[in-house]
Amino acid sequence: MRRRLRHRSAAPLLALGLVLGAAGTAAAHVEVESPTAQALAVDAEVAFSAEGESSTAGITDVKVVLPAGLTPADLTLAKAPAGWTLAPTADGFTVAGPALAPGTAADWTVRVRQLPDAASLVFKTLVDYSDGHTDRWIELPQGDTKPQHPAPVLALAPAAPGAIALPTSDVTLFAYTSSPPASPSASASAPAVVAGGGEDGGSTTAVVLGSVAGVAVLAALVVLVLRRRRSAS
Repeated sequence: MRRRLRHRSAAPLLALGLVLGAAGTAAAHVEVESPTAQALAVDAEVAFSAEGESSTAGITDVKVVLPAGLTPADLTLAKAPAGWTLAPTADGFTVAGPALAPGTAADWTVRVRQLPDAASLVFKTLVDYSDGHTDRWIELPQGDTKPQHPAPVLALAPAAPGAIALPTSDVTLFAYTSSPPASPSASASAPAVVAGGGEDGGSTTAVVLGSVAGVAVLAALVVLVLRRRRSAS
């Protein structure tokens, strides 16, 4: 009788274990967190972790789409697996390197120049494996429905009092004290004109030569008139 009870009690536990195991597999995803998850935070470190879901292939690269308010120029790679590097893309960045061991998570950290003034940041992510498989963690919640492949989301606290957005760029490409020229190429051609090069430079040279020739002719006429006067006297 006791043996039957033991078998009966073990069956629900085994079923619960299978359910939890299945839930653990389904819960594998990409996570993002930051110790300074606050709007307008400067030099914030944002850490990512992409779980390795394959038992036969390793992660080779991860592509991340940046949310509004962030560009690849705002990021620098702080930590990554050995041999991995960060490269900008049209809409975000890629971290890639030698394939990790099967089942190993890809963990990396980026340093952000300044976090946007937002309540949360969504980082849609693609995880590529050495066997050509790709996990797409890009889905967003729809009402009360939880997505099967959720995109990682970083919640941000409100900005600190007095916090302001940094300028988008500290580099001034052109500085003028008056109205700028029509185009950089027009500005670049100006010195050539002064130096006598180009079409305008050629016409300037012709004017100068013409003036010299005119002076020479006038001088010759003056000498001829003086000689005639002397002959007449």
